[in-house]
Amino acid sequence: MSVRNLEHLFRPQSVAVIGASERERSVGAVVMRNLREGGFSGPLWPVNPKHKRIGDLPAWPSVEALPQAPDLAVICTPASTVPGLIAELGRKGTRAAVVLSAGLKGPSGDAGVSIEQAMLQAAKPYLLRILGPNCVGVLVPGIGLNASFAHAAAQPGPLAFVSQSGALATAMLDWANSRGIGFSHFISLGDSADVDFGDVLDYLASDGDTRAVLLYMESVGSARKFMSAARAAARNKPVVLVKAGRAPEGAKAAASHTGALAGADDVFDAAVRRAGLLRVGSLGDLFDAAETLARAKPLRGDRLAIVTNGGGAGVLAADALSIGGGHLSALTPATLAQLDAALPATWSKGNPVDIIGDAPVERYTAALQTLLDAPEVDAVLFMHAPTAIVPSTDIAAACLPRLREASKPVLTCWLGGAVVQAAQEACEAAGIPTYETPERAAAAFLQLADFRRNQAALLQTPPAAPSTSAPDLAAARAVIQQALDSGRELLNEPEAKTLLSAFGIPVVATRTVNSVAQAAAAASEIGFPVVLKILSPQISHKSDVGGVALNLQSADEVRRAAERMQQRVGELRPDATLDGFTVQQMVSRPRAHELIVGVATDPIFGPVILFGQGGTAVEVIRDRAVALPPLNMALAADLVSRTRVASLLAGYRDRAAIDMRALNTTLLQVSHMVCDLAELVELDINPLLADDHGVIALDARVKVRVATSPGDSRLAIRPYPAHLEEEVTCGGKRIRLRPIRPEDGPRLQSFYAHATPADMRLRFFMSRREVPQTELARYSQIDYDREMTFIAVPADESDGMLGEVRAVCDPDNLSAEFAVQVGTESQRHGLGRLLMDKMLGYLRERGTREMVGECLAENTGMGHLARSVGFNVQAQGGADTLAMRLKLV
Repeated sequence: MSVRNLEHLFRPQSVAVIGASERERSVGAVVMRNLREGGFSGPLWPVNPKHKRIGDLPAWPSVEALPQAPDLAVICTPASTVPGLIAELGRKGTRAAVVLSAGLKGPSGDAGVSIEQAMLQAAKPYLLRILGPNCVGVLVPGIGLNASFAHAAAQPGPLAFVSQSGALATAMLDWANSRGIGFSHFISLGDSADVDFGDVLDYLASDGDTRAVLLYMESVGSARKFMSAARAAARNKPVVLVKAGRAPEGAKAAASHTGALAGADDVFDAAVRRAGLLRVGSLGDLFDAAETLARAKPLRGDRLAIVTNGGGAGVLAADALSIGGGHLSALTPATLAQLDAALPATWSKGNPVDIIGDAPVERYTAALQTLLDAPEVDAVLFMHAPTAIVPSTDIAAACLPRLREASKPVLTCWLGGAVVQAAQEACEAAGIPTYETPERAAAAFLQLADFRRNQAALLQTPPAAPSTSAPDLAAARAVIQQALDSGRELLNEPEAKTLLSAFGIPVVATRTVNSVAQAAAAASEIGFPVVLKILSPQISHKSDVGGVALNLQSADEVRRAAERMQQRVGELRPDATLDGFTVQQMVSRPRAHELIVGVATDPIFGPVILFGQGGTAVEVIRDRAVALPPLNMALAADLVSRTRVASLLAGYRDRAAIDMRALNTTLLQVSHMVCDLAELVELDINPLLADDHGVIALDARVKVRVATSPGDSRLAIRPYPAHLEEEVTCGGKRIRLRPIRPEDGPRLQSFYAHATPADMRLRFFMSRREVPQTELARYSQIDYDREMTFIAVPADESDGMLGEVRAVCDPDNLSAEFAVQVGTESQRHGLGRLLMDKMLGYLRERGTREMVGECLAENTGMGHLARSVGFNVQAQGGADTLAMRLKLV
């Protein structure tokens, strides 16, 4: 479920309060008072069999006795009564309920079933949506709805606040009221037995009264549902969140370095980044970010200029910016010359621009305008400390016209109290973000920069992936099955390298031997120097027991090293079985970097990919970043860039830059491995040597387990569905019908660029010369879990697109809206019908109930195609457009 029937929860026409009461301070009494005092204008029905009246309203003895089905029911009765009440409400016709009651985790009357499970079972036949249980309720100030036991009402405003914590919700409500912050919705999720963050994000994403969404999170239930909803919402409006539980829980037992390094909070950060959300560190930051994102103009870069009449304030802001990873604009000679002409000789001669404490109004406006006009400046922080020279109100009056008309974001900071209050209020009234301290202003800019970076990732068209041979899935699965059949979860080193090789990852050729003598003989055949390692299913980190010997120069050295290893394993790990040794050539790449690439499995978000600085000290150095699969080349590059070692990989002094394409390709191959092998639980490639000649894996650990989730369902983001590709014949040519990929952005751009003006008008209902980059990214980077685009290309993919059909499903998979376009030269060959049949088959398989679309009435070809596949086509909108509808199930 997702948004179905949520309109009854958030826009009810009538409300029943089950367990309404007159008893002072009881939940039922508080809810009734809040609903009446909030100004809810619809019918309000208290339900309580022990009362004839509640206040001046008649009380009803039962749900069945109500004059009609309420849109929304608020349940304030003991936990044990809730399942029965939900069933009664469902039969009555109610489709939404707020369950304030706590204690539903306990057992119900049915063996093995909790009260909460019984409640959900009772609601299911009626698609009755439940907020809670164990929640404070819901407030929608715009319609006077306060269906909660909160101590105060919410003021109306453009922000939606959604919280898992009831106590925090009421505290936040009090805090917001004291600062005049208003809400479109104020929602307490409680235990989220039914309605969860994903549902609410889907609803609020299309709500016209909500300008930004604020979340307080403690946990995520369904990762894929949350990611799909979050990505969709973030494309429409700012979504800002604060999440509890940032501190590490302590080291967990793991068979790999990756498992120990990829903490839960790192994974959540990666999910937030991938979804395009903004995460902040505190509740105060949450509202600062909402104000900044809602008021500031879009940021186009990350370079900030600071103008101030106090050097100390400028230094504080610059320090906060630097500590947060931000960047001051490097002012060009032209900009410095303009400032020199407008400012006294004693100005700071750089950024921050200190215009000196005795600055008159003209100095402020001149410096401000210069920075606003400077192309090297992406945003301006305007700061003022009160002086006796010029009143703050005069400075605000002179600067505000420039601040309002600026094409780039401007943040203001008026230092002080009552003296600058009028200037602060003037900025707020003009929609200019303003902050009380330099640190908060700098933090607000950093939030803007983070948000821009995350949004840009949503719109980035990745470069084409390198052409590599398809992975040998049969060989990979055979290795995994062999280990599982023998009762092992850890692959030995040769098996792990076979797995990597199957996915095209370069490895060092390795021989397996059973004895000391065989090790010496194998080394002689390979050629010296060699590396010798122990082979034991119980010992994952071989160097911990002296189980790795490097740069062995002779057969005698190999024999002595093997004997020492046997002795040390017996002393340090008597429980371990020594199955033999592995021998490999010593790779001599003295200027290579030791890196780690790995996979861990998060209990919520599933598999994650880790990259960082490798070697034996990997867990001490802890230089790593994580990302959710699937990756593309752009996401792989971003993953690398978020580590400290990235700056070294770019080259320094006489050390050449590594082959970044080879590294990113390896990350891409690991991503494919994660998507294709459901049994993969953990992976360490450590070290992965990287230099200007490429990369090579020297060692690898792999942990596998019998797959418990079908297909790609364990992934938080559905990967590219390669199984939907097919080749067909059209117009005597072989073509491939396949889902669109993010890398198809340039191909899609070329397709639209070569379409005739008439075709573009029929497709987009208006004349357009080109499709903007943001739109191209949206069309090519789709969420395969909710939408689908099939494109037609030559079978060898040697040329551009021939046509496309796209369909976007609603969150409940009830309806899919479609559009289709065939290239001018490919028309009248049956390609439109092939594309439509492909999409119809896909939607029917996923259970979508109907397919709908619109076209211009003059688009006779589309109307004919729709009728030919069974659509009901009707004129609408004064006969200018045609509505097309087809029932699928």
